[in-house]
Amino acid sequence: MYCEMYRYLVLFFIALQPLLGIAQTAKYSNEFLSLGIGAKAFGMANATVAHIDDVTAGYWNPAGLSSLKNNYELGAMHAEYFTGIAKYDYMGGAMRMDSTQHLGASIIRFGVDNIPNTTELIDNQGNIDYDRISYFSAADYAFILSYSRKAPVKNLYYGGNAKIIHRSIGNFATAWGFGLDIGMQYSMGKWQFGGTIRDVTTTFNAWSYNEDKLKIEVQDSTFNFAPENNIELTLPKLTLGAAYQIPIAQKIEALFELNLNVLSDGRRHSLITSEIFSVNPRLGAELNYNQLIYLRLGVGNFQTIQGMDNNNTINYQPNIGVGIYYKDISLDYSLTDLGDQSIALYSNIFSLRYSFDGAGHNTSQ
Repeated sequence: MYCEMYRYLVLFFIALQPLLGIAQTAKYSNEFLSLGIGAKAFGMANATVAHIDDVTAGYWNPAGLSSLKNNYELGAMHAEYFTGIAKYDYMGGAMRMDSTQHLGASIIRFGVDNIPNTTELIDNQGNIDYDRISYFSAADYAFILSYSRKAPVKNLYYGGNAKIIHRSIGNFATAWGFGLDIGMQYSMGKWQFGGTIRDVTTTFNAWSYNEDKLKIEVQDSTFNFAPENNIELTLPKLTLGAAYQIPIAQKIEALFELNLNVLSDGRRHSLITSEIFSVNPRLGAELNYNQLIYLRLGVGNFQTIQGMDNNNTINYQPNIGVGIYYKDISLDYSLTDLGDQSIALYSNIFSLRYSFDGAGHNTSQ
């Protein structure tokens, strides 16, 4: 058993090698895929890689799909950021293929709609004409296919994602990209451990530009040319997690999870940072009564901020959430703080899940 487990762990950490000698590149590429999905996870500050066991595991850790409680599960989420300016939506599904394999699919959209296009506001004679204003959307899409499998080692699961990314900025520019994620989970008594490597092979976006639409011509002067570089790279991200679940009273259970998020795109304002890596912790807690009502707390997104007096302060993002699970339906809500605590910008996250069994399927694992 331990030899088999060791082999899987070795394979997992071999996949870390792209993190070790990778060149500097632009930060925040495909950042919409770092936001997270599911109000359950948001309520715990996205500390969910070790314990995730529902349809959203297709995003957080594909290995978690092997812990689905039913043969099929559907999920959806809607969120609005920046007082409703940006819309964030998710839909996903997962199914048990047999006693050892699971399959999932997810669609994510993050977009800002009805953006005024003022590039033609001024005509060639320098006159302002408001009738020349049009509107467009800037949207990011991700299509994720997930697969998980139970390993020969007891309580060990592994999985992977293949994802297609599409980004568009009206009719000015579009991009297509492709990437891979891998993940593992292992449970031992009340402890659960998990790890994922997103963009394990480095994800790329190839942009194409409509130069005619990008150009702005005013009185025989032309500017705002298309960028010369059309390749955008997203470097690997490693997340390690440990969760501990314990009963604390009759029908009352508590869950605690700690995640370490390791980014390989250079120095950020994280708690632990270097020229190559940045490490940020996430901590979440969940209390449930009879697996019916759930209360959640989380803190994450720690940042070291240097003030005008050169003194550093630590900023963080607190989250809270609740969940109601009745039979096969789960409704979750979370309230997240997206800004500095002194000027908080809150966002409301809602998500819904439906779990069910089909006829003729064996649910044993």
